[in-house]
Amino acid sequence: MATKTQARPIFAATLTPPRSLTPTGKRLVVGLVAALALVPGVVFYLAGAWPVVGFMGLDVLAIWIALTVSMRAGRQQEIVTLWPGRLELSTITAKGARHEESFATEAVRFVIERDFNERIIGLELREGARRVPFGSFLSAEEKLSLSRAFGAALRKARG
Repeated sequence: MATKTQARPIFAATLTPPRSLTPTGKRLVVGLVAALALVPGVVFYLAGAWPVVGFMGLDVLAIWIALTVSMRAGRQQEIVTLWPGRLELSTITAKGARHEESFATEAVRFVIERDFNERIIGLELREGARRVPFGSFLSAEEKLSLSRAFGAALRKARG
């Protein structure tokens, strides 16, 4: 009888872009825009300027497409997992494609890029000539929180 043991990671985080609009909210926004476009559309139609109604419909379509693309981009994920001897970074694109990166904990450098006001503008993993940015969609406050927790975990993994 074999015994299986599962090691727990030192640090694990799933990073996702912030999205406040739900599918129901998207339908509500598009419906509201369509309703608001309908009023002047009827006025223009009754005035004999019926081609304007088509252009107003294109505006509603453009807003629907923009919101759909934005919501699809919200499916992007980055999964950071730190094990005692290895760091794994999995990137899942909005279309579902998965890309895996693996680093040795002793060789990887965690680099925090800052602007002239000392705000964090980027996080990057470096190992030799390889540079892998991550968490680019996070806010400055979220990057700061992540950098503190991840930096402490990386020091723990090395030490």
